[in-house]
Amino acid sequence: MSFTKKGARARYLFVGLLLAACGGETASKPPTSANSSATGSNTSTSGNGGAGASGTTTMSSSTTGAGAGGSAPIDCSDLPLCDDFEDATLGGPPGGGLWLVVTPNCKGSGAVVVDDAQAHSGNLSVRVDGASGYCNHIFFANQDTIGSLGQRIYGRMHVYFDAAFGGGHTTFLAMKDDADGGKDLRMGGQNEVYMWNRESDDATLPVMSPAGSATSVKPSVNAWQCIEFMIDGPTGELKTWVDGVLVAGLVVDGESTPDIDSGWHSKPDWMPHVSDIKIGWEAYGGNGITMWVDDIALDSNPIGCAP
Repeated sequence: MSFTKKGARARYLFVGLLLAACGGETASKPPTSANSSATGSNTSTSGNGGAGASGTTTMSSSTTGAGAGGSAPIDCSDLPLCDDFEDATLGGPPGGGLWLVVTPNCKGSGAVVVDDAQAHSGNLSVRVDGASGYCNHIFFANQDTIGSLGQRIYGRMHVYFDAAFGGGHTTFLAMKDDADGGKDLRMGGQNEVYMWNRESDDATLPVMSPAGSATSVKPSVNAWQCIEFMIDGPTGELKTWVDGVLVAGLVVDGESTPDIDSGWHSKPDWMPHVSDIKIGWEAYGGNGITMWVDDIALDSNPIGCAP
């Protein structure tokens, strides 16, 4: 970098500000697979606002490649599961021996198809058209990989929503928890923000109070966003990053925090063991949506957002 000389003092000030900015950026990022000894214990937070969902923050996407013909497909052949859908058939269902389209319990008007209208990397992604009403749900599922990863699981997916979340409860990620009666551990939205829900007792993370909702973040609309999560079975820890930033309201740890994981700790012995992963849309009186999903990955080590 070159700049006009304006005295040693000005130059030192510039360098100091630059170093401070770089240090702040690094501190907010989750661990990646380049450092497999990382534990995912980043403490950067986002979205602390006033009372009610209106006090939450909308995360702006830090990823690239929105739209067909985006960035080059990622090379993730060493991961237990990593799919950029570039080998899928345009207009058909996601498959390739990895995915099965499912509609648990009942079937309605939901649809899943490989699409080229949006892509985080390469040219293809999976489009999910989810309608309002429980039976209009639809998912594409992998039932083989996640249960073999061991006690600590990391997941990563890039999502693109065509509309904001409403106030009703919705799900876009569900995982069967064999240690919780086979009920699903679910990530979705409520009060316009991201949240987790435990199907067995309907506990939410964060608590869906105005103060709790303010500790989560709203999804971006018409932009790609990176969702990462970590589940530790023996400790019952759950962590969530959005665009590389740990979200305070989407963390379960060993200490109950009011309006965040206090409801989750109503089951103090919760030690999840998930055996499948389902991605799609399910609305329990909430709004329908069209979403695209790309660059899905699972591993027993941190993955990171970057292609």
